[in-house]
Amino acid sequence: MDCPPAEIIADLRDFFAGVTAGNAPEPDQDYFALGLVNSLLALELVAFVERRYGITVEVEDLDLDNFRTMNRVSEFVRTKRTVPSR
Repeated sequence: MDCPPAEIIADLRDFFAGVTAGNAPEPDQDYFALGLVNSLLALELVAFVERRYGITVEVEDLDLDNFRTMNRVSEFVRTKRTVPSR
């Protein structure tokens, strides 16, 4: 099941709006650099992505570059959903 990038971005905007009191970043903004995400919220983001998109984030996937912007998360999700599980 393919999920369009715009749909993933919309889901992530809703996630961030809910956990940052409505202060959702733009799709290319690095929310770690903005100080919107700490280590606990990063774990919540990973758990949200796993639940919402039915994927498993492996230890080797926990690279900050996969999660630093909504656009990068979108690309990560789309890649994980097209690559067969190991």
